[in-house]
Amino acid sequence: MYVDSHCHLDFPGLLEREDEILAAMASAGVGRAMCIAVTLEHIDRVIGLAERHDNLFATVGVHPDNADVEEPDEARLLALADHPKVLAIGETGLDYHWHKDQPEWQRARFRTHIRAARACGKPLVIHTRSAADDTLRLMHEEGADEVGGVMHCFTESQEVAEAALEMGFHISFSGIVTFRNARSLKEVARAVPLDRLLIETDSPYLAPVPHRGKTNEPAYVVHVAAEIARLKDMPVEQIAAATTRNFNRLFVKEA
Repeated sequence: MYVDSHCHLDFPGLLEREDEILAAMASAGVGRAMCIAVTLEHIDRVIGLAERHDNLFATVGVHPDNADVEEPDEARLLALADHPKVLAIGETGLDYHWHKDQPEWQRARFRTHIRAARACGKPLVIHTRSAADDTLRLMHEEGADEVGGVMHCFTESQEVAEAALEMGFHISFSGIVTFRNARSLKEVARAVPLDRLLIETDSPYLAPVPHRGKTNEPAYVVHVAAEIARLKDMPVEQIAAATTRNFNRLFVKEA
């Protein structure tokens, strides 16, 4: 069985195809998926997906790119995280690619998410882009290692991966690892220990080869697993089993 550890099935273009997407998952052997929140305004859609399907789960959080949205506070995040199908806090983190002024509100929001995760004992789903130093610094300052989590859609250096691993985090690879020009990322994927590895689609974005340029969906996570299996020179079934086991241990609290 495969698990898509990060997708946005509540987004337009996917939510309307809910039954079709779930059927494609089943056909591809993708047994579970995590539906990731990016705003509070649409949190009911995210949690609703998890409520309707036993094999879907949810997170609560506000993406660092989203400026003109409801700002979360710790109490609001904790109330939402009390739902039994909510398994993590996020998507949170820092993104200086689109916010080149490196705004303080991003850092304050990230701190709020880490504090909420520590308070409820649930792991973090962390996004970082063009902000690795500050992301790691705030993780250290706020004690993110107490709950762990995942560095999602990882595109950073081996040094950043090692720093996150030292804090107990998992590293998740998306369809980007299948791209021909992602040579340095492929080397990181080779180096990440099997017991700290996750795979994802980040649907509807970043469809892997051979679907690059199309709308991504959880069924395509099998191609991410296949590329990592090639890079690590091991059977894809071993990657599927390890990443499923890692997901269940981290989020579902299953051995």
